[in-house]
Amino acid sequence: MSSIAADAAPGVLNRLWRRDLAAYPESARRYAYLGIVVLTTIVLYYLLYIQYAVATSIITHYHMTFTYFVWMSVIGNAVGAASSLLAGLADRWGRANLVVYGLLVAGVLVMILPSTSSKGAFLALFAALFFVEGIILVATPALIRDFSPQLGRATAMGFWAIGPVVGSLVVTTVTSHTLDSSTWQDELHYSGISALIVFVVALFALRELSPRLRDQIMVSMRDRALVEARARGIDPEQELTGHWRQMMRPGIAGPAFAISVYLLLYYALVGNLVIYFSSVYGYSEQRANAVANWYWASNAVSLVVAGLISDRLKVRKPLMIVGCVGTITTTAVFALLATHAHTGYYTFAIVFMIGGALAGVTYAPWMAAFTETVEERNPAATATGLAVWGWILRVVVAVSAAFTPVVVTSVTPVVDHGAEVAAAQAQAGPALAIIAQHPATFAELAKYPPDPAAIPPAVLAQAVSQVGLANLQTVQQAQPEIAILQAHGTEVAKAVKDGPHQWQTWWWIALAGQVVFLPFAAAMRGRLSPRKAREDAEAHAQAVERELARLQEAPAQ
Repeated sequence: MSSIAADAAPGVLNRLWRRDLAAYPESARRYAYLGIVVLTTIVLYYLLYIQYAVATSIITHYHMTFTYFVWMSVIGNAVGAASSLLAGLADRWGRANLVVYGLLVAGVLVMILPSTSSKGAFLALFAALFFVEGIILVATPALIRDFSPQLGRATAMGFWAIGPVVGSLVVTTVTSHTLDSSTWQDELHYSGISALIVFVVALFALRELSPRLRDQIMVSMRDRALVEARARGIDPEQELTGHWRQMMRPGIAGPAFAISVYLLLYYALVGNLVIYFSSVYGYSEQRANAVANWYWASNAVSLVVAGLISDRLKVRKPLMIVGCVGTITTTAVFALLATHAHTGYYTFAIVFMIGGALAGVTYAPWMAAFTETVEERNPAATATGLAVWGWILRVVVAVSAAFTPVVVTSVTPVVDHGAEVAAAQAQAGPALAIIAQHPATFAELAKYPPDPAAIPPAVLAQAVSQVGLANLQTVQQAQPEIAILQAHGTEVAKAVKDGPHQWQTWWWIALAGQVVFLPFAAAMRGRLSPRKAREDAEAHAQAVERELARLQEAPAQ
């Protein structure tokens, strides 16, 4: 009896854990839940991407090599791939608690990150952050799917997809306006505080559908009464039988792989944009983040607009195909610009604005089409299908991160030694000019140790008479900088020369991933013709009305 009373009137602690809704929520509540999920996704990716926006500062602070920083990303994404598969358990455990308490852990991790004393400790916490991200990556679109009928799915997924994009936009906007007066540690703390604030909101406000409700396909809000009526006869455990086997199929894994390679350019921009623009065009961290704002802003707007258009037309494939062909074109332009070092800031802004918009036209309808493809196989295994997608996505990102320095070999010497070589070049400029005026004299002096006491008096006297004592002292004082130039100058100079062509190769690889996407997009569930799609929707509505009529007549029989 007491347990029944406890269930009927759950305490505060129960409410913070038991989040199931017994009935499908009205529109206002449903939009509120969707808004919390989108906000959670935004701050999660703010937490994750802030590391890349201040990458050069982190590398310098911990005396990392660029290779070490790259492998941090590789390891993080590999960990995220594993946790994405683990998140498939959201079909049994629910989604909301994974999102709420995952956000708490992520916020705490980022608050601690700047105080780590070694690069090994930084790597450990960085990997832990990716572990949480892999879980939330799967749980959040599962919640979006649960609260959005198919005829509004693309719009809902468009709002969800702006999470990573707006997270990137928040990163670049905040850093481009604050880095001149703050440290990289401050930037991480800003993101951590924002995550903890959103955690408090989600802790008290976020709910989810009960398994019986979410284990059904809902085409439109008119299905609500039917879905609730059917829910009484559903056994959630029975619906989950064989769910992994059902989702590990080419029809699920193929499109997941296709969108993962389509996004190679996006992830390259997230992880390497600052490094690319600083090494090839000489941009500061602030200026590189500022030019990225054009991509993220246009992408965020187009994700929502494309979702609205897709739902209005009731088709996904035409938008995916048009968006993909467009991004192939803009990526080709971006690749060609890699070897034009004097390209203007606003040229990149235009390319990014158009490319970001077209990527949104592709991605929002794809997310809707993918969840609908998963539902068609088994709506009770939605999180499992999304776990397959999250796992493949993270594996592709990890592999691409590992191969970036293999293809772009120039980036390692530029990042590792470019700054010190540039500083040495500036400081040793007068000494190098003196050496250039007297090459034979300094070639003779180079045969001896740099200490003047080690040079034979006769040789030293001759050098003084030819060069002058003051000039010799100038060269002597610049020996540390000259040593740096001797050790790394040639390597860095070659890397600066080779870098644009190597980056261009990487952008062509990203373009190839976009080409791979096209046939998979055409093969996904859904119509090409808006007219046929409208006919399907009308036929479904009529079928729902007939079934509801039968259910209403059943008690009288």
